[in-house]
Order: sequence, then C-alpha cells, then structure tokens
Amino acid sequence: MKKASLALTGMSLAVALAGCGGGDGGTSDGGGPPAPGALSLRISVLGNRADLVSGGQALVEVKVPEGSSTRFEQIRMLLNGKDVTSAFAVRGNGRYMGRVEGLADGDNALVARTDDGATAHLAIKNHPNGGPVISGAQVGYWECATKVAAPTPTNPDLGDALDGQCNIAAPVFRYQYRTTDGRFAVYDPANPPAAAQIASATTDEGKTVPYIVRIERGVVNRGKYDIAYLANPADPTKGWTPYARPASWNGKLHWKFGSGCEYSRAQGNPGSVLDDVALSRGFMVASSEMTQYGTHCNDTTSAETVIMLKEHITENYGEIRYTMADGSSGGAHQQHLHASNYPGLLQGLMPSDGWQDTWTTGREFADCGLLKRFYDARRTAGSPFSIMEKAHINGHVYDQVCEGPASTNMASRTPFYLDPTVGGAGCGTHWNVWSAGNTTGIRCTLQDFNIAVFGPRDATGYAKTPIDNIGILYGFKAVNTGKISPEQFVMVNEQVGGYDINGQWQPARMAADPGAAEIAHQSGRVAHGRFLGDVAIIQSISFNVREEHYDFRGYVIRNRILREHGDYANHVIWRYKSTPPDYTARRFDAMNEWLGKVEADTSGKTLREKIVANKPAVAADACWRADAAAWSTDADYCNTGADPTSASTVAGSGAAAVYSPGVDEWPVFRDTRVAAGEGLASDIMKCALKPLARADFAVAFSGQQWTRLQAVFPNGVCDYGKPGAGQAAPEPWQSFMAGPGGKPLGAAPVSEAGEGA
Repeated sequence: MKKASLALTGMSLAVALAGCGGGDGGTSDGGGPPAPGALSLRISVLGNRADLVSGGQALVEVKVPEGSSTRFEQIRMLLNGKDVTSAFAVRGNGRYMGRVEGLADGDNALVARTDDGATAHLAIKNHPNGGPVISGAQVGYWECATKVAAPTPTNPDLGDALDGQCNIAAPVFRYQYRTTDGRFAVYDPANPPAAAQIASATTDEGKTVPYIVRIERGVVNRGKYDIAYLANPADPTKGWTPYARPASWNGKLHWKFGSGCEYSRAQGNPGSVLDDVALSRGFMVASSEMTQYGTHCNDTTSAETVIMLKEHITENYGEIRYTMADGSSGGAHQQHLHASNYPGLLQGLMPSDGWQDTWTTGREFADCGLLKRFYDARRTAGSPFSIMEKAHINGHVYDQVCEGPASTNMASRTPFYLDPTVGGAGCGTHWNVWSAGNTTGIRCTLQDFNIAVFGPRDATGYAKTPIDNIGILYGFKAVNTGKISPEQFVMVNEQVGGYDINGQWQPARMAADPGAAEIAHQSGRVAHGRFLGDVAIIQSISFNVREEHYDFRGYVIRNRILREHGDYANHVIWRYKSTPPDYTARRFDAMNEWLGKVEADTSGKTLREKIVANKPAVAADACWRADAAAWSTDADYCNTGADPTSASTVAGSGAAAVYSPGVDEWPVFRDTRVAAGEGLASDIMKCALKPLARADFAVAFSGQQWTRLQAVFPNGVCDYGKPGAGQAAPEPWQSFMAGPGGKPLGAAPVSEAGEGA
C-alpha cells in the first residue's frame, strides 16, 4: 500500500506563482512542506484558487507529509458532510486526486479525515458556470445564440439555452484534420479520410501522432468558447481523464485574444483556434468570445473567463504546465492587463499591433477627436495648420494618425468610445439603445460597458468616466522646440475643449468623475509594470507610423517595466517593415523555449530572475532587414532602446513637408500626452496640477497671450513630476463582487487542521 509523498512530480512553472493568487497547475495552499507541528493533511484545489471555483466541480489533491504513517487508503473525503471518497484514488502519477462534483453555489466545506485522527478542511467557494466570479454585476440585455439553425463546421449548434446565462446541456465536439498539403479540412469520425491523407504532427516532446484536431465548444461566463487539441491517438472522438494526458498533449496552453473594442449584448463566436504552429507542437489552443475585444471590451470579464476556462481544462484534461498567449490590438490590451493584474494567469505574452491597455489609449482617442475638430475649424477659418505642425502637436509622424483619411485613424473611433448612441457590434443599433428620449436605455460607451468597475456617477445611472484633460498643455514640446508658434500653442489650448458625459463637444475641458481616475489606477485598469516584469514578453512591432496601431505603444510597456524594475530584461521587441519568413513560428518557438527553460530552473532565484537568466539567445531585441534578408540585433540601428529616437528624413517642404522614413530609418514617434510633456510610461489618467509658469517655456509669450493661457488654466497645468490622481501600484487579484472600485482578494484560501465549523 503506497504512502503519500510530499514530492510533486512534474511540478509546473506556475506552482511557483500560486502564492500570487493563481496560475497553471497551481494549488490554493501555496505548496511547500508543513512546519513541525502543522496539520498532517493538506487539501489543494488544482488549477484555480479555492475561492474562485466555478461550474460546480473542482480537481482536488490531498497530501500527507513525508514520513507520516497515514496511508491514502485511510483517507475519507466529505463535501458538506457527504462522503465523496469514491471520487478519489491514487492515480498513475502517484498522487491522491479526485474530481469533486456537486459543489453548491457559494460556500462549501471539503474535509479530509483519517481513521488515525488526522483531519483537515478547505473552504471552497463555488460560482455559477455563467459567472460572475470576480467581475461584479454583469451587463444586461444579454441575448443567447446557442441555437444555430444552419450549423457549419465553424459554427455548430449547441442546442437551446437552458437559462438566461446561456448555459447548455453539454459541450459539443467537432473535428478537423491537417491534409498532407498543409490545409485544415473537416474530419468526419463516421466517414474518416484515408490515413494516407492525414498529416502527422510531432509535438515538442517528440511524440508523433495523427494530425487530427478535436474542438470542444461550450458556454462559460455567458460566452461561447472553443478548446482545440490534437485528438487522442487511441480514439479521436474521446477525451481523457485529468490524471494522465495522452501523447498528443504536451500539457501547455496557448490562448488567442481578439482585437477591437466593442460592447455587444449578444453572443458571438470565439476566435479561431486552428493555430497550426501551436497545435502541431502539441499545445492546447483556447479562445472565448469573452476574450474577443471586438465583441466584449471588458478586460475584467476577459480575465475572469480565462480563469474559469483554465479551471475547466484542468478538471477535464489535466494540469496546465504554462500558458502562452498572442493577440493584436485589443488582444494586446488584454495580455498586458491580465499579466499586470492577475499574476500567474499567463506566463508568456506575444502582443502585436501596440496598445498598452484600454484606458490610457482611450485618453488619446478623446484627444484626437478634439484636435481634429480644432484643426478642421482652423482650416475652415482659412488659417490651417500644416501637416508637420499637427504632427508635432499630436506627437505622431503626421496628421493621418489622428484624423485620417487613413482608414484606421483615431478621431473616427472617438464616438465609439464616448458617444452612448454609436457603439459597434450591434450596440448602437440595439432596439433599446440610449437616446435623449430613452435615457434608461443601453449606453454604448466604454465606461458604461465597464460600470461594474467604475460605478454610477449619479442618479442618472450613467457610469463614471476616468477620461480627463484638465491641465493638459497640448503641443507643449512642439512650442518649446519651435515647431509651432506661441500663438498657435495658445489657440489650440484655448479652443480644444472637451467632451461631456454623452460624448458631445463642450468648450470646457473634460474632468474625470470624482474617484474614477483613482479607480482606474488602483483597480488595475492601467497596466502597471510591477507584475509585467514577471512574465516573458516578445512584443511584435510592425513598423507602423501611419495609423493608430503605431510603434510607440510597445515602448510604453517597456518604460513601465523599466520604471518598476530598473531594467526591461524580460521584454523583447521584434520590429519589421515586411513580415519575415516563418515569423509566427520563430516567435512561438522562442517563447516556448524561454518558458521551458524557466520551468526547468529549480534554483532559488525569484521568478523574474529565472525569466531573465533563462532568456534564449534568439529572444533579443531585433529588427528584420528585408534588404539584407537577415535579422539585426544592433540596438542603435533598430532603435529599440527605451527612449527611441524620432529622427526621420523629411520629404517635401513648407506646408507639404512630411516625415518619410528611409529604408534604414526606424523612428518611433510619441502619443498626444507625451507630446504634452508626460513621461514615456504614458500612464496618468488625471494629472496633478501646478501653477502655470513662464519658466517652463523656452519661448516668450506676449502679455495678451499669457493672459489667455491663464484663463484656460485657472487651476494650473499638469505637473508630471508628481504621480497622477490615485496613481499607485494596484494590488493583484482584484474582485468587483463587492461592488465598483474593486478589492484585492488577498491570499488564496489554504487548508486548515480540523473539520471546520
């Protein structure tokens, strides 16, 4: 009869992260041997914190310390007083584990008892499969779309929804296979193709299996999800137990985050999980519509969905070794925010197309709308600003970034963030959309979709907004470097104005609602460098100076990490002007190698030290030189430092002059707030103020001009030598279940001696 061992075979990378509140394969009790005199049994929930469990089940392990006389066969398990011992057994990995089912919503007590008197209990808090778990009150008018009248291979019928949370009877499965000529095709288990038509895949563990993909679709947190993996070689139509993974899965997860930022109230579909690079290496690939910003622009519910689905994977397929993620634009928002706020949830980030987070870039959408309005008015008045003058005020390469006609310009998107009648993804056309005549209708603004975070501003029920431009000196650097005249500087600042709560222009500047900027910082809605320094990041930066996804976004993250850690050694930038060959595989394999080395590092280093020490040679700042068909790691040439130059060739002259970078130039421009004097971390929602002072300017203003500036800034201008309102490192693992504003969950629950109350 086998005795329990404290040693945990195959310890995953994220067990080391469990003390931060979660992680892949982590336990809720932090691991490590018990101190002398401590309880002899320890109960752990695997794959999640014990207070964030959802869906009515949990994968549980019970340990006894080395040298104990207690045997596994002596342990009895009770859930809320009911014997559930039959769910447990010594598994093939030598661990005493079981999947506990039948958890009640709310508080549960799981007790381990032995016939020699040793006891322990663990409090487990279970949440509904439909959520919420951490995100607080869910947005209303949610429309289920589980019933599909005309199913397709990418959109299967899930049957009728069972309730308002869109829960379904059971997940459904569909199949694809990889053809020998490198395509995905529908695989019909009842009429499979000939074996010779199916490619094979060799995982990163060296296991070769048929390249057949099994895709699970279900509903969690009101959203449809997909989980794809190489099918069980023994039987493609069957999964496996969480205690012994087959050769086809390497125990790793790759998450696909989606782009955009919209406020849909109807179920959509997840992003594609048919990622050949990930699947062919043995990764499981997951996505949910709730992590697609193009339908659901709420980073808290996105993180919540990842938490819930990683628990689901652990309970049904086994513990996750580590999680990598990719995603562009809005997918980059989510990666940065989740790593910043929920350490241990993701281990490797591969963001692309910029965006440091949702709210500090939201400031610039407002700025660009205001600046475009001002520039249009000057043009109408017969005194237009030149392209270069606007570029220097905006901080961009030229005016199209803010105002178009480039198809992806920021001013065109301003109403989608601020106007309650405009939102995309069906919000602005919803039958109950807000209007002046329907003031209780759905408001299609970013803050209203996130009202569980910010709370209502007053009796109207409209959400608080953290957007603020009080004290902003638009064009501050431009006037001090002679790029615009003092009169132009005065004009833009006295005429730029702001937006009211309904996204309508007003002459006055816009002020954040009381407490809203503080919530943005303290609840983690502004990505912070502290925990971003504890993940491996390979930032993909397509050389882009002409539209809203411009290069500087990635450097903002670099500077936030630098400020907190004194270096950015965990943050790698890869730049390119044309897509390098095999780029996706190169980046994926570099990250996989990096995390694999960290996982194997059993030294006493901190997590960050391990990440830095185990960075592979390929994970170095670099740019792809298409002219030489080679990667360059020359930091000066590639312009990858934390304070990159904006130097560029200028084409044309006079009013027609415009920056036009040459083949060997890789300039990085800035954003509207950095151009106004903010630091390179660009993370202040509402600035501290100081008196307007002539000494801050390198140019002279006339007495009349100065009087006009004083009228614009009666309470002062931004003091970037001080933190912004409420700007501080957020505490990790925030929950909004107790209401807006958020509260950190604190340490994860641990098992305790005795049987509890």
